[in-house]
Amino acid sequence: MIKVITYGTYDLLHYGHIKLLERAKALGDYLIVGVTADDFDKMRGKINVQQSLIERVEAVRATGIADEIIIEEYEGQKIDDIRRYDVDIFTVGSDWQGKFDYLNEYCKVIYLGRTEGVSSSEIREQKRLLNLGLMGDSLFLKKVKNESVFVNGIQVSALYTQRPENIDEELKTIEVITDDFDKFMKNIDATYIRSLPINHYKHIKKALVSGKHVLCESPITLSKEQSRELFTLAISKKLILMEAIKTAYSTAFSRLLLLIKGGKIGEVISVDSTCTSLKTHKGEENNEWNGIFEWGPTALLPIFQILGTQFKDYKIVCCFSDDEQKYDSFTKMDFVYDNAVASIKVGDGVKSEGELIISGTKGYIYVPAPWWKTDYFEIRYENPADNRKYFYQLEGEGIRNELVAFVKAIERERAIANIDEAVTFKICDVMDDFVNKRNMIVLNKVYRQD
Repeated sequence: MIKVITYGTYDLLHYGHIKLLERAKALGDYLIVGVTADDFDKMRGKINVQQSLIERVEAVRATGIADEIIIEEYEGQKIDDIRRYDVDIFTVGSDWQGKFDYLNEYCKVIYLGRTEGVSSSEIREQKRLLNLGLMGDSLFLKKVKNESVFVNGIQVSALYTQRPENIDEELKTIEVITDDFDKFMKNIDATYIRSLPINHYKHIKKALVSGKHVLCESPITLSKEQSRELFTLAISKKLILMEAIKTAYSTAFSRLLLLIKGGKIGEVISVDSTCTSLKTHKGEENNEWNGIFEWGPTALLPIFQILGTQFKDYKIVCCFSDDEQKYDSFTKMDFVYDNAVASIKVGDGVKSEGELIISGTKGYIYVPAPWWKTDYFEIRYENPADNRKYFYQLEGEGIRNELVAFVKAIERERAIANIDEAVTFKICDVMDDFVNKRNMIVLNKVYRQD
């Protein structure tokens, strides 16, 4: 019996896939088809896959061509599979010509010509493009625009700004740049909001009332009640409203949470999260960004997703950079739960090691600075020989994955957020306490930002 093996993502299975599978089957007596796992696709930079692993496997199974279907989950698995299944022929499309010649050491390698004029990428690109508008005056919007080009089904078509003189040169290439909200709305299907948090409520509400989908930087609003109202409005109008914390969409962070839930470090006793920078936001909306608005939601994310939102008590200690006590240069928060504690340190104007440490009864997880852009973390134990290191490719700081999730949610008419609703609302609560100086101790000295 001649065994043949081939691999692919098989997203949006089409005629070209089927012809390739038929030709692969004709090379031998028994065809094994490897379907790439979601995480492995992300590691290879394929973030625009539209269907889940289960959907893709079932599509391949439904063709009736494969004798056996396996899942490809890691780099180097092809060699393991060829040995394990005693494979005679490895085959793949000719667009990979030469890429897998190294497998000739283990079996015969054959490159098959692909069917011209059809591909999953082309099918995805043929769908109607979603016109995305950027809202705000932050330089961060340049990153969003740059990452959008890697996401099928989306194009940045408009920018709403009150300070056009301060926008980046690259943003000036956007076709429509305006301070007229109605004009902005007419040119978009959805908007990414990076305005001041104090303006989020009115901006989100206007967009939803205008029938536009919204992806908004956290905090969604500075009030839990306002956020509830907006999510209810989005549901009533069958629109997507999602919170943007890019870290929540990184593969490493998602895997970290799963390992914790799986008991790899035992019971979590402490979470310590630090996010700081010496940068300022001069020139951006009158420099009215607080360090807590810039970093707070990200720093709070692992605490609330790991320990939950039902803490018993917490305290805010804040150092302001102005006499009016409006803008913090450094803020520390300490949380007390029934069986655990947590803390964050955030600020623009004070520098500290931006690491994340999660302590458990069996071991601890260490994520080095800058942990919010993590593609690597370690699980450490009492015996160093038991330590494990985890690496996951991260492109675009998570922004790219965030945009993909947003587009998919719109297509499916159902939000698939990586951030629990309870976490979203609790972040709003904490921001509300900060603005109103509840549970707060203020340091006497004012540290001014130059």
